[in-house]
Amino acid sequence: MSQQLTQHFPFLEKMKKYPSSLFYKGDVTLLDRPKVSIVGTRKPSAYTRHFTHMLAKALAKRGVCVVSGAAMGVDAIAHTGAGEDNTIAVVANGVDIRYPAINKNMIEAIEKKGLVLSQFEEGFKATGWSFVVRNELVVALGEMLVITEAGLDSGSMRSAEYALAMGKKIFVLPHRLGESSGTNTLLQSYQATPIYDIETFASQFGTAVDECVQKDDFFYFCQGAPTFDETLAQFGDRVYEAELEGIVTIQNGIVRLA
Repeated sequence: MSQQLTQHFPFLEKMKKYPSSLFYKGDVTLLDRPKVSIVGTRKPSAYTRHFTHMLAKALAKRGVCVVSGAAMGVDAIAHTGAGEDNTIAVVANGVDIRYPAINKNMIEAIEKKGLVLSQFEEGFKATGWSFVVRNELVVALGEMLVITEAGLDSGSMRSAEYALAMGKKIFVLPHRLGESSGTNTLLQSYQATPIYDIETFASQFGTAVDECVQKDDFFYFCQGAPTFDETLAQFGDRVYEAELEGIVTIQNGIVRLA
């Protein structure tokens, strides 16, 4: 059974209208994490598939939650690259329906370890307009939008319009002439920034950490480079232990992930 979110999320206030209802299955604490939205074509090239997966994985290593729309193609690759416990899938139907069917297993895995969100009640089947609603929520959830490949008249370009209206930065993978006409148009009009190096892009969220490092509340708190006093007040001796373990560094009164 799905549940309904009751708390208010300031980052959704930039939507045309704040969602009247939000239904979910999974771990709602992912909403408190740094988040990046990744979208794109349902039929990506081999180049796009490779770098979308690499990008999602690089972000996940830094504790960034990847948001996408659970569709075929780029969406599914982004969810998979991030890992089912580090991703939010926004769907255009009720959360009791796993659509598209080809992604059924992936969506079920995200329900168990990640988070599936919808603005629609159980039993609601996706329609043309509900995908548009879904796209706006995907964009609103992320701190920025990444479009890895898109045609000129695609849903991803509608997502770009939402991002621009919300004042969010748009990033794209660079493509050759004649490919990904949508993202190339965004670059040509200076509405998007190209990602030339995955690690350089992901490093704005900190350094990659070993998978054995526990990504707990302390980890996510330190992502924001808090002061030593703030960290000590919040977590006590944990900050000293983390420094000894090499998880954080403390310099000039600031705590940062190592």
